[in-house]
Amino acid sequence: MTTSDITDPDWTTNRRDTAWTCPDQTGEALEFHRSLDGYAPTALIELPELAVELGVGRVFAKDESTRLGLPAFKALGASWAVHRALGRAGSEEGATSAEVITATDGNHGRAVARFARLAGRAARIFVPAAGIHPDAVAAIRGEGAEVVEHAGNYDETVVAAARFATDSGGVLVQDTAWDGYEEVPGWIVEGYSTLFQEIDAQLADGGRRGPDLVLVPTGVGSLLQAGLAHYRSESGPRGTAVVSVEPESAACMGPSLTAGHPVTVETGQTIMSGLNCGTPSSLAWPFIREGLDASAAVGEQETIAAAHRLAELGVAAGPCGAASLAGALLALTGDGAQSRRADLGVGPESIIVLTVTEGSDANPVPAG
Repeated sequence: MTTSDITDPDWTTNRRDTAWTCPDQTGEALEFHRSLDGYAPTALIELPELAVELGVGRVFAKDESTRLGLPAFKALGASWAVHRALGRAGSEEGATSAEVITATDGNHGRAVARFARLAGRAARIFVPAAGIHPDAVAAIRGEGAEVVEHAGNYDETVVAAARFATDSGGVLVQDTAWDGYEEVPGWIVEGYSTLFQEIDAQLADGGRRGPDLVLVPTGVGSLLQAGLAHYRSESGPRGTAVVSVEPESAACMGPSLTAGHPVTVETGQTIMSGLNCGTPSSLAWPFIREGLDASAAVGEQETIAAAHRLAELGVAAGPCGAASLAGALLALTGDGAQSRRADLGVGPESIIVLTVTEGSDANPVPAG
């Protein structure tokens, strides 16, 4: 059951069954990542100034601005999925030199291109013709990939990439799922699980308990699925509230929770280009429906302000990464905050983790 606060359409509370759990994950992706040159856990940075501003005990930023040589968390999913997909394709006749194909609105495409190149494969990356920062397109080309600009939004670009892969015999490594295409997106989610395992280990190393609230910037929901699979697993941590954060111009999670099924929304322009997705992943949806506590939709100016605030504190976040702080401010301050805090179980001693999913090198922040 879901309820949406009529006075705040940017916030949707999910009245979930708190006893719901999902199967434990295998940990294979983490072991794979540890085998890669350049792997190290990304920093978990404490931000005491934000703890005071948010009225909580401690705030940490999981800083994904440098991940396996790339400026965003997407390297975790892309590396594992390319490894698995090419391993499977290599056993198929005529597929040992197949091109790697994906659609992207930013960081995923660059990560796929990077790990395809490292595997000795060509990559073809489809991007929406409008709405993706030119620097992001240049970075994809810088990985040696061919970039195909498609005259449509993100969802339509995904369809074009999938059709091309089918027609050409390429290996599609897409980070959203639909009926009949769920194995590869599942590998991507497994790759993302490394991020949340690192958070637990880093908090424990400092003698701290697990987080009380984690905020996750959300596009189609694959990273969100990884977080929910971690915090709702049968033997995993208990008592962690999880909130998704998406742009107001591409807010599909809140309407989907309210409807009780995935809803497609028309998307607009946003500086949070990596979150500019109008349809939840079919693979992620059961986890979202059963495990998510709330969905927040944040505006452009709030996100720019959040990015500049993080920069002042030494965290160089791109707009998608800064959305986590914008979501925390929406959740924990302002009108209605007392009710939202109670729903999330957040108090003055709570530990909050912001998943800062990209650095400003991945997606520059406009001037405030």
